[in-house]
Amino acid sequence: MITACIGLGSNLGDSRQILQDAWDDLASRDGIEPLVLSSPFRSEPVDMESEHWFVNAAAQIRTSLSAHELLLLLLDIEALFGRRRDGSAGHQDRTLDLDLLLYGDLVLSTDRLTLPHPQMHGRGFVLEPLAEIAPGTVHPLLGLDIRTLCERLRSRPDQPLVERISWQRLPDH
Repeated sequence: MITACIGLGSNLGDSRQILQDAWDDLASRDGIEPLVLSSPFRSEPVDMESEHWFVNAAAQIRTSLSAHELLLLLLDIEALFGRRRDGSAGHQDRTLDLDLLLYGDLVLSTDRLTLPHPQMHGRGFVLEPLAEIAPGTVHPLLGLDIRTLCERLRSRPDQPLVERISWQRLPDH
């Protein structure tokens, strides 16, 4: 079994509930042993124009699936939650985004999958939740643990806001 880390994100619908339901779906699949789901984090959109902020989380699992099989499973779960990939350039609002961030210490680059995720080390909305659940995990290319990568990113003044929130929604007043 390989330990893998997955990024979860949503900015359409009840994002917190969508992430929890996606985690439950993933945890129920053959070849998946769920380990931990981070707290949710609220973040402003990055590299896209949208009025909808994101809710992000990170998950750690053990799996008997290959990296490519796991990617296909994540894409299948996205589709079940209404994710539509229309092939247009750029990032778009989405009900669910599941990114395979790390698959053990595998370094891989194919036309379908790059590991570790090529942008994870520069994104607070990925590193903050990942640092909560896997701070000592080492990035296989950079040789630095997630905690250190997160601290370095936090120290940069140009970083968008990423804040921990609760899984519970507050009632509307």
